[in-house]
Amino acid sequence: MRTGAVVAAAVGAGAAAVGFAKLCDAAMEAHARLLTGRSWLGPLLLVVGLPLCVALTRRLAPAAAGSGIPQVIAAGEIGRGRDSGGEKIHDERVSIRTAMIKVALAALLLLCGGSIGREGPTVQVVAAVMVFLTGWLRGGPGRRTLLIAGGAAGVSAAFNTPIAGIVFAVEELARGFDKRANTVVILSVVSAGVAAYALGGNYAYFGDMSGSAGWNAWVSAALIGVGSGLMGGLFSRLMAAVLVGDNPVRRWKDGRPIIFATVCGGVAAAAALLSGGGAYGAGYAEAKSLLFGKFASGWGLAAGKWIATLAAPVSGAPGGIFAPSLATGAGLGALFSHMAPWAGSREAVTLGMAGYLAGVVQAPLTSAVILMEMTRDPGLVGPLMLCTLVARRCSEAIAPVPLYHALARAWTRPRRRSGMAASGGGPHP
Repeated sequence: MRTGAVVAAAVGAGAAAVGFAKLCDAAMEAHARLLTGRSWLGPLLLVVGLPLCVALTRRLAPAAAGSGIPQVIAAGEIGRGRDSGGEKIHDERVSIRTAMIKVALAALLLLCGGSIGREGPTVQVVAAVMVFLTGWLRGGPGRRTLLIAGGAAGVSAAFNTPIAGIVFAVEELARGFDKRANTVVILSVVSAGVAAYALGGNYAYFGDMSGSAGWNAWVSAALIGVGSGLMGGLFSRLMAAVLVGDNPVRRWKDGRPIIFATVCGGVAAAAALLSGGGAYGAGYAEAKSLLFGKFASGWGLAAGKWIATLAAPVSGAPGGIFAPSLATGAGLGALFSHMAPWAGSREAVTLGMAGYLAGVVQAPLTSAVILMEMTRDPGLVGPLMLCTLVARRCSEAIAPVPLYHALARAWTRPRRRSGMAASGGGPHP
């Protein structure tokens, strides 16, 4: 009975994730239609839309701000160590009301051209649906288990990468995989892979079923890992400083949130102009174009997307950073392929996406597995892991605390009995 209820809840949560994805796609398509023949409208929509979404978030659901992954991590810490079933706690961070408002406002921001992704919000939405649909259960999986499972299902549904969802749950949500062990495992796998390649060549157990990656991919992986990791670490450090740091910018943001969001909208508009419109939306189309060699050097996309993706979440609006980070990394990889004549463009773009994502979130296994499942190129398995490991190490030099866990600390403050107060409980949007 309990197992059936959890399975049914997971199916419902998956359906919610698919509906959210279709809504976001429709919003981006509507934005493109709005700008057809009216390119001047794009910057205006950002300057108006970003502060509007921030104002609505603050008024309707403060816990809907930002990605949503830090909220799920923080909510999972409630009852850590006493994870018993049947625990009923009202928590606005993972409530169905917050999830519904987040879906609507994220779609609105995409309609305005905001550089946000739906993957992080999907984690929060799916976790909320799982908790909501299983709230009547007595016994069986506890609240924290359901949140972790919901978060994993969210990543799986958002990217259609089931293995990455499991890895994300272990590496990020559950904190069950020690960082030091994480590094040792990846480093051991990469080292053994290099030795196997050197001694036995790029063989496959049942024969080669796709393209192969040579030494150029391994060299590119290390170099791209350094560059993308440093850029990702800088992004992470700046984002955490504005959202949870103690500095004049954070104080200005908290004191004048709508004015601050308007400035962020202006910055995002400038980034869109810099990238020739490539900084609008989640960046999926741009990243796909680069994978198939249909974009320029990547410099404009990388720079524009980096700026626009920083402007959106620090404003306090709902939206994730996964998809825009992949687009930024794709731009960095394309730029590298133009600078390094030995680097294959598709390989460099794939490595750039994995390396930059690992630099931002400091989750190397999740980043590597996501790209493995998305591109389905087994020849890049070793280089991807090397790239993400190097990127994580370079990112740590700039941002010692992983981004999601730095943000989650602000969502673990004491709450009122009825849940988080409308005025706080986490970083103010």
